[in-house]
Amino acid sequence: MSSFPALYGPSLERLGDLPPEKLVILCHGYGANGQDLIGLAINWQQDMPTTSFFSPDAPQKTPGMPGCFQWWAIKSFSQEEQEEGVTRAAPIMNMYIDQKLEEAGLTEEDLVLIGFSQGTMLSLFVGLQRERPLAGIIGYSGAVAAPELLAKNIRSKPPVLLMHGSMDNMIPPTAMTASARFLREQGIEVETHLSEGMGHGIGPDSIQLGGNFLKKAFAIES
Repeated sequence: MSSFPALYGPSLERLGDLPPEKLVILCHGYGANGQDLIGLAINWQQDMPTTSFFSPDAPQKTPGMPGCFQWWAIKSFSQEEQEEGVTRAAPIMNMYIDQKLEEAGLTEEDLVLIGFSQGTMLSLFVGLQRERPLAGIIGYSGAVAAPELLAKNIRSKPPVLLMHGSMDNMIPPTAMTASARFLREQGIEVETHLSEGMGHGIGPDSIQLGGNFLKKAFAIES
């Protein structure tokens, strides 16, 4: 029996009675929950009716914020805290990924990870260390966590799309530039998009680009 906590949260199942052909797992940010991102799937579902979307709550409750969760605690914003946090959270997400793939009878090439903020950090850290490459990773308003550690342990190189608001005062847009540079140095294909006038959130332009990326990753014709 696993010593890691199980993850639960909202989902948006495929349309009709067809078996699942693709999976998307959404990883929310610090102090949020699965409901925060599952709404994105509504924008994409019609174009990919055999895709199932899952948006689990992170395993830790956020202190002082009822109904909110975190992948790891944020106290000092230090590199050490970030490295320890993402390293502890990674096995929990990997177990969840394995579970969902097994349930659907699918493989990594049928899965895209999508993260927001802290969830982007986790998605990149986990996705690039999977033995077999995912179909892709989308990161909204985030960054690469523990880059030195990650660089030593990259095992696969799926395509990545990073998007950021130009007015983000939580994680500056320069984080996207630095993250893209780091990923390209590792030989990873990266697309970026700066959402003008957007803060720490996801604008309509980034939702549309996310959908386009998913269709390309899943080889779905427009």
